[in-house]
Amino acid sequence: MSLTTNLELVQLVATLEEQERTLVFTRFDNDDAWRLGCLLVEIAQERSLPVTIDVRRGRHQLFHASLPGTTPDNDTWVDRKVRVTERFGASSYLVGTRARADGTTFAEQHDLPVQRYAAHGGCFPVRVKDVGPVGTVTVSGLPQGDDHDLVVEAITTFLS
Repeated sequence: MSLTTNLELVQLVATLEEQERTLVFTRFDNDDAWRLGCLLVEIAQERSLPVTIDVRRGRHQLFHASLPGTTPDNDTWVDRKVRVTERFGASSYLVGTRARADGTTFAEQHDLPVQRYAAHGGCFPVRVKDVGPVGTVTVSGLPQGDDHDLVVEAITTFLS
């Protein structure tokens, strides 16, 4: 999907913000992280997607899988996306899209090293009702919008 206009970016920001408002957990423990990670693996395997999947509560990595077609570089992308979500309390895709909607880039807006931070789609905050962000779910290996959509699909399925 090519985003060529500011209006499209503003509409995407609104969609991403709505996803974060609605995709909220009532609880999130180690078993939930395992089940969510396994659900992502199942979806990815059914579609033969070359992705790395990572689920964390705080800084504790509770689930990690690298499917065929991935490389160690995907682990680096996961870490960089997680840093963005942890620092800004929003999905890595939302943070990067907000910058583009403002007519700039994440790097220009925040002056953070791109070797450590990637405001690209794929990392989504795990929010618990009445608590706030407690962790992250991340996918790396597809175009950024597809990484993000895969995580959102899995969380939506998990919560339903």
